[in-house]
Amino acid sequence: MSVKQVLNIASKIKLNNGVMMPLFGLGCYQVQSEDMEKVIRTSIDNGYILIDTASAYRNEEAIGNVLEKIFKEGKVKREDLFITTKAGTGEHGYDNAITALNDSLKKLKLDYVDLYLIHWPGVKGLKPEDEANSKTRKETWKAFEKLYEEKKCRSIGVSNYTIKHLEELLSHCNIKPTVNQVEFHPFLYQKELYEFCKKNDIVLEAYASLTRGKKFDDEVIGEAAKSLGKTRAQLLLRWAIQKNIVVIPKSSNPERIIENANIFDFEISDATMEKLDCVGDNNQTRICWDPTIVS
Repeated sequence: MSVKQVLNIASKIKLNNGVMMPLFGLGCYQVQSEDMEKVIRTSIDNGYILIDTASAYRNEEAIGNVLEKIFKEGKVKREDLFITTKAGTGEHGYDNAITALNDSLKKLKLDYVDLYLIHWPGVKGLKPEDEANSKTRKETWKAFEKLYEEKKCRSIGVSNYTIKHLEELLSHCNIKPTVNQVEFHPFLYQKELYEFCKKNDIVLEAYASLTRGKKFDDEVIGEAAKSLGKTRAQLLLRWAIQKNIVVIPKSSNPERIIENANIFDFEISDATMEKLDCVGDNNQTRICWDPTIVS
C-alpha cells in the first residue's frame, strides 16, 4: 500500500501469509472489564474493526462477553473483525503456549483469533540475561506454528522483539512471523528495526503511539498539530500509519475513541514527516519496558 493512497479506518495491509490486517484498531491495555462494553460498542459504532488484547491484560473474558452480544445482535459478523491476543511471559514453552491460546479462545468465546503474538521475548522465572530464554522462545514458536496449522490463529507473530530476537527466530522458524508489535513513536523512532522488518516482510505494529501523553507538550508536535487543525494524538497516529505502521490507540473515553479515529481526512507533508522523525533526544525515549536487555 502506498502512503499516498487515500486511507480510511478500514484500510488494511497484507501480511506475508496473505491475511489482510487493518492499519488502525483498538488497544485494550488497562481497559477495565466494567468499561469494556462501552469501549467496544463505541469503537465498532465508529468503524473500528481491529481489537488488540492479551492474556496479561486480564480482560479477554470481558471482551468475549461483549463480542458474543454484538454477534448475536447482528451488528457485525465474526469475519468482519480482526482480533489479536498474546501469550504472556508465563505462557512460553511448547505445552504452555498451546494451553494458553486454548484458554484465550475460551475466554474470548471464539474459534480462532486473527493474530497470535508472543508478548515478550523473556520468560517468566528466568533472568533477562539467561540463555535459556532463547531455547524456550524456540519451543514457543514451534507451538505457534502448530496452532497456526490447526487454524486456531490466522496469523502468528511477536511483540517487543529486537533485531537480535528476530534474526534468531528467522534462523529456525518454518513459518515466518507476520507482525512485530513494539513501542514506536517519533520519540522512539526505531528506524533500524523498522527497516529490518520491511526488508523481511514483517509488518511493524506500534503500541504507545501516544506516548501515554508524556510528550504532548513537545513544541514540534504542538506546532505541527496546530498547523493541521488536529490534536497531538491525531498527529502522532497519522505519522505512524503514513509509514504503513499499524496503530492500536487505547482509551476508555468514548470521545477520545472517536477522536483517535478521526485521522483519515488529512495528510502530513513529507517535510513535516521528516521533522517528526527527528524530534526528541535522539529518538530514544522509552515510555514502556526495554526488551533490549533480554538475551
